[in-house]
Amino acid sequence: MAHKKGQGSSRNGRDSNPSYLGLKVADGQTIHAGTIILKQRGTKIHPGMNVARANDDSLFATANGIVRFGRKGRDRKIVTIVTAN
Repeated sequence: MAHKKGQGSSRNGRDSNPSYLGLKVADGQTIHAGTIILKQRGTKIHPGMNVARANDDSLFATANGIVRFGRKGRDRKIVTIVTAN
């Protein structure tokens, strides 16, 4: 029994799909509930008011409104949704 494969077969011919991380909505843009705001690995940006974190750390809106990016304290970046009430 041969221990080497025949000529021409590729053993490393696989590639993973891109993850498409980053911002999906800009600051000041109106957004509907359930829309993804950004996709990230880890919590570089934390959820604020009317924003929730998904299992893959992406942030999404829980209410209709306007997206606002800001800081909490000196170093923590947050994103909030300002509702039109």
